[in-house]
Formats: sequence, C-alpha cells, structure tokens
Amino acid sequence: MSQRLPEEWFIADARTNAAIAWLFGAVIAVAAVGNLLAGELVTAVGAGVAVAVAAVPAWVGRSWQRTIPWPLLALTVLPFALSAFELTFVADLVRGVAVATLALLVVVCLQLTTTVRMTPGFAIWFAVIATLGIAGIWAFGSWVSAEYLGTAFFETNTELMLFFLTTFVAGLVAAGVFVWYFRRRLRENARTRSTTGGVA
Repeated sequence: MSQRLPEEWFIADARTNAAIAWLFGAVIAVAAVGNLLAGELVTAVGAGVAVAVAAVPAWVGRSWQRTIPWPLLALTVLPFALSAFELTFVADLVRGVAVATLALLVVVCLQLTTTVRMTPGFAIWFAVIATLGIAGIWAFGSWVSAEYLGTAFFETNTELMLFFLTTFVAGLVAAGVFVWYFRRRLRENARTRSTTGGVA
C-alpha cells in the first residue's frame, strides 16, 4: 500500500519558514505590479494569483506561521520577476515556468488546507495535469487580453504550441522538484523523531 504524504512534508521550522515565505510573497507581489506596468496583464494576474494562493494556508489556519515552504515560493519568484523586465528572448520559457510554478503552489496549497493527501507518484501527475490546465487558461486569457486590450499574443500557431510544450516540460521539472523536496523533508522529519524518540 502506498504511503500517503503527511503535512510534515511541508514545514520543519514554522516561524523561520513563514518569515522567509512572506518575504518571497512580497517580492512576487512587487513582480505583479512590475508586470502590470510592463503591459504583461495576464502574467500580472498570474503573479497576483500566486500571492493569493501563498496566503491561503495562513488565512485558513488563522496563523501567519502556516505557510507554503519558502523554497517553493523562491522558485515562483524567478519567472514572474524576469517577465517584469521584458526579456523577450526568454519570454516563452518564462511563461512556461511561471505556469508550472503556479500549478505547483496550487498543489501544495491543497495539501496544506484540505484533507487531500497525495502519494509521490500521484503528486507528480497531478502537478503536470494542473500545469497544463492552467496553461490553457493562461493562453485563453492572453487571447482575450490581446483581443480587447491590444496586448501581445502569439503570432503563429507554432509559437502557441511551443508555449504548451515548454509548459509541459516545466511542469515535469516542477513536479520532480516537488517530490524531491518533500521526500527530503520526510527523511529529515524521520531523523528528528528517531533522535528525540517522539512520535509524530
């Protein structure tokens, strides 16, 4: 029988994790404003959603210390920050990674705020499927923004397919990071319990 992944996966030192997590959340919020000013409306909305998702565990748990692990928020900062600088030569890659990290935050948020518990294998595929789902919403939002607000959209179908491919690959990588991080967390928790003789 597959072992379910308990909440211990997530946080070792709640206070330290929360302080760093809120810092990264603030950086993502700044990136959202930067993307808005740069005309990247859909990316700005994505960054805003990332901030909201990151804040949900604290809101549900009524504690500022109940947060998503800061390393995952650190991964989220990079793509949204790069997009705000309008680096067009990495635009497709940035969008793909941004979607993948946003999907990863959603998966982690589900684990922290609901009764959902996932095995490592299921977590990988769920993260990838969530990534592709968000990619579809992202592409549709970009089209609507371009149609009615005059923002940029993919010029060719090839560019759109490249975006989906990049997102899929980024989703696989993000899912791998997800499982690697939390398996490492489980080992550290087990080591701590064996040292202290406590039972989780």
